[in-house]
Amino acid sequence: MTTIIRGGTVVNADRAFRADVLTDGDKIVAIGEKLDAPANATLIDASGQYVMPGGIDTHTHMQLPFMGTVTADDFFTGTAAGLAGGTTTIMDFVIPNPQQSLLEAYHTWRGWAAKSAGDYTFHVAVTWWSDKVHEEMGVLVRDHGVNSFKHFMAYKNAIMADDETLVRSFTRALELGAIPTVHAENGELVFQLQQDLLRKGITGPSAHPLSRPPEVEAEAANRAIAIANVLGTPVYIVHVSCAESLDAIARARAKGQRVYGEALAGHLVIDDSVYQSADLEFARGHVMSPPFRSKHHQAALWQGLRGGNLHTTATDHCTFCAEQKAAGQDDFTKIPNGCGGVEDRMSVVWDAGVNSGMLTPSEFVRVTSANAAQIFNMYPRKGVVAVGADADLVVWDPEGTRTISASTQFAKGGFNVFEGRTVKGIPSHTLHAGNVVFARGELRAVPGAGRHVDRPAFTKTHA
Repeated sequence: MTTIIRGGTVVNADRAFRADVLTDGDKIVAIGEKLDAPANATLIDASGQYVMPGGIDTHTHMQLPFMGTVTADDFFTGTAAGLAGGTTTIMDFVIPNPQQSLLEAYHTWRGWAAKSAGDYTFHVAVTWWSDKVHEEMGVLVRDHGVNSFKHFMAYKNAIMADDETLVRSFTRALELGAIPTVHAENGELVFQLQQDLLRKGITGPSAHPLSRPPEVEAEAANRAIAIANVLGTPVYIVHVSCAESLDAIARARAKGQRVYGEALAGHLVIDDSVYQSADLEFARGHVMSPPFRSKHHQAALWQGLRGGNLHTTATDHCTFCAEQKAAGQDDFTKIPNGCGGVEDRMSVVWDAGVNSGMLTPSEFVRVTSANAAQIFNMYPRKGVVAVGADADLVVWDPEGTRTISASTQFAKGGFNVFEGRTVKGIPSHTLHAGNVVFARGELRAVPGAGRHVDRPAFTKTHA
């Protein structure tokens, strides 16, 4: 399939320029003014619009078995929703059970992901340690295109990694040329705070942020950064939600340490007042970890994105319906943690960031695709509009508007944390692998069209 996108302004992380973009098959084959195109090429008029790399959501959980249930979005519905919002690649998580083979879990997730409509790749969580885990990390890097490993410092008595596991896994990742990623919350402290709140009879969703204050996140972020510093490995902190964690990243980076930070679209625009709602179904719908914070933390996160100490934007897309969330109606610790957003991230970040003047269009590209592609070794296949890159593109209408609602979204779950927000700046078209998969509100997602993205190690592996 050949497509010509005419009359738009190409926006990359380094510059913006007027040009046509020609795709053939799944690659970009020419960029320039007044390009010739075959008579049978599909024409997209991008006049007055931007042509940008398809978004990369660095943090999603499709079809995740979690807290006794499974997320509402599977790999087809979740990636299809992403395409509708301009996200063409997701980075999901293989999360083995304690004592489960990493390779066994990886193959399970690969099977689930075969129905994806957009491209996908995996971080693999290290939830326990043994010589077998050491060996399988090498196999994943060498043979399966995995170059990042996830570590949960939270969720005691489930998937929490202790300090020994962190040290051993970080060391192994460095040997392999892979990057450790970290969910930074002190799991022991969270557990004790949860028990204290339950003993006091505080059982509703308003207790959730009380059990996970900023200090809990900051302690774990500082600890992970210190471990990485001693070992000499880079580290990537997922869903940074508070000023204190950002400060830890900024201090380390100022000293030359290679630390990267990720911000969620929800944490950028939603505050903790949602947990005080008298509508308990609404409050439970916002339960995720780390929780939404007070407004001054939002300002800090925007400063981090502008200043280069936060590098990517994601969603932690992990959808549960109201009935699933109701499992915790009498005990907030049993509310399945997770919110959606893969469909809305790009528009929310553009509306709140670019329209406010906090981000330029090129900075928007940097934090929605280019940095992710570079940090996780997918660049320049992903994250740039350039000849030879994947034809994963979003034609962006800066004047287009949409009011976000669960009633009109493509994602499942029946709830949206951005409900009622009108965003200015939306995709008019999304291309995945050269195919038009979204066009002015019409979703044309195809199950199984997504491809697994192999991510090479950063250095020669020593498996």
